[in-house]
Amino acid sequence: MGVLHTVLDHLHAGRWTEAHNLIQTDASALGAWLHGIVHIVEGDLEDAEYWYTQANRPFRSRGTLRDELDSLARELANAQDGG
Repeated sequence: MGVLHTVLDHLHAGRWTEAHNLIQTDASALGAWLHGIVHIVEGDLEDAEYWYTQANRPFRSRGTLRDELDSLARELANAQDGG
């Protein structure tokens, strides 16, 4: 899960290129969701929708960017706790 935390850090710091390059190394469902979020930040909604589909997440009914980042962070913390 360390990669996903680093990607989140890059996004929060405005380093889209670094976030995108790094997220491509994670093949998990959470990674696919975060990859989609990275594309939302970029403004590439077509690729974002593709990655949401890979993560089995609803794209059209997603929340705001802040909602999505908060939800992902909660799920990431839950996964780390074994839950």
